[in-house]
Amino acid sequence: MMDSTEAEASTHSERREDTAPSTSNTSGQGQAGPTKPKKASLKRTNGKPTDAKAKKHKKARVSRPAQPGYTVHQGEDMLLVISSSTSQYDGPAWTLPKKGSKKKKLTKGKVKAKQIKKKKKKRKTVHAMAKPANMPVPKEKESDLFVPQKATDHRWGQSLPEEVLISIFQMVVVQDGAVPFLCRAGRVCRLWNAAASSPVLWRKVTVGHCWIAPAKSQLPKTEKKIKDTFNWLAQNRFSQLRDFSLCHWSKNVTTYAVEVVAQFCPHLRSLKLSYCTGLTAAAFHTLALHSRSLQSMNLQYSEFQVEGLLEYLENHGSQIKQMLFTHGLKNDRLLTAITRGNCPDLELLEVNTKLDSKDCELPVCIQALQMACPKLKTFRMLNVRPLHKTMRNGADSTLGFPLLEELCIATTSFSYMTDKDLLDILFGSTRLRVLDLRGCSRITPSGLTTLPCLGLECLFWGQYFSSNVALPSPKKGLHMVTQKWSRTLQQLDIANQLFSGEDLEMAMSHLAHATEADTLHSLNLSGTRITPPALRPVIGQMSALSYLNISSCRYLPRGLKRIYRGQEDIRQLLDKLK
Repeated sequence: MMDSTEAEASTHSERREDTAPSTSNTSGQGQAGPTKPKKASLKRTNGKPTDAKAKKHKKARVSRPAQPGYTVHQGEDMLLVISSSTSQYDGPAWTLPKKGSKKKKLTKGKVKAKQIKKKKKKRKTVHAMAKPANMPVPKEKESDLFVPQKATDHRWGQSLPEEVLISIFQMVVVQDGAVPFLCRAGRVCRLWNAAASSPVLWRKVTVGHCWIAPAKSQLPKTEKKIKDTFNWLAQNRFSQLRDFSLCHWSKNVTTYAVEVVAQFCPHLRSLKLSYCTGLTAAAFHTLALHSRSLQSMNLQYSEFQVEGLLEYLENHGSQIKQMLFTHGLKNDRLLTAITRGNCPDLELLEVNTKLDSKDCELPVCIQALQMACPKLKTFRMLNVRPLHKTMRNGADSTLGFPLLEELCIATTSFSYMTDKDLLDILFGSTRLRVLDLRGCSRITPSGLTTLPCLGLECLFWGQYFSSNVALPSPKKGLHMVTQKWSRTLQQLDIANQLFSGEDLEMAMSHLAHATEADTLHSLNLSGTRITPPALRPVIGQMSALSYLNISSCRYLPRGLKRIYRGQEDIRQLLDKLK
């Protein structure tokens, strides 16, 4: 490599000898190929460049070692590094002047500035010459290394067993649903299409239309395409369909989808409609003819023809085990039909309403329901205030709900349920595990202790009011509740309950000193009068506690009032309370 000082000296000597600018060395500076015969070439002797005339005759070819991927040329005022065809550089490192350009004479004032620029360019030249030191593998060798790998990249999908691919798709379907994932995966290749067509993956399907307003009508062409898609899916994919859900569909599409699914899906067990409109009696008639395995119907927040459903329950209600619907003036007739004994094997009954609904009172005869549905295991009335009715003949149920495991009468408004009403429902429910009484402010601890269930696991008794309602006086006796179920409670919610600090301390001590292994993992004390001495033992003894809500507790330090999630977070709270 040429030193910068020698290059500078050689250029100065050339300027002294030739007063006129020479253009012979600038004509081929931008080319990387061999120089023309008329141009002077550079030869290296003992590391020093000398000018020599180019020989016209060709020399015999001599085997030479591999040349570097660049060549060095001397320009008028700097060294040029020009990459070869096999180098990673596509062109020269600097832009060369055009052919025929003449060198202008420089004044003394411009000579210094020119010399400064030359030094900067020389530094860049040296830096640029050092870059090709780490030469990449030539293109021929790179192609030899990477061609076999590229040739086998597309084969892993073809050689993958179909059973393995179905198992992978199954994990995605469980998390994201069959639609639209399987429809898109089937268009990748033939193997994916065969795997995505497996009926095992299409046992639970949800077809939603959430990107438009609920129950918005479609154009005729779009509606025809939707119907054709439902028809093709039902005939080619839904042969083993078990659970089918339809969300946010309009009048004509809803009825057609239910009819097609009922005709081509003999194993249908569950039907769910959410925010759908226009389900006619013809759809229920088709279900009665073809869906003999249907056991669950969820019609919450959907509009349907009540008369058609009532007729279906009268003829085929014995096969229904789960019924869920939304409270309304017409829909309340369904509860009357159920209490008449149209669904004797019913195991789950849920009646809900919107949170902003004003009229949420539902007349219900508990005694008639107990006699009509003796196998009921889950009874939920969400944001609905039940109004108890008595039977006309005066007969009372002597069994109650012997298999009931969950009772939910939660509401965001004020509830008029008393201890006597609660006992009338649960007097025979010895297997009760979940009791949700949120909003039932008239229920007392003494009324809870009279319940026959001894293995209660979840008690939700928080007070969440959406309107200003006069609360009763502070309650007493929480320690009796925790003492009765201290060995079985897993979740306890007494948010905004007005118990005294002494009562809370006794209640927490019963939970902390339970003889059985600690089972409590969720505790909500938000808005209560809990104190650090009462909170400390339950946190220290309950090692399984993973959720603790002590926000808005006025008797706790300000920095500790928040929600704690995780055992490690709760242990840090225990250290702060000590």
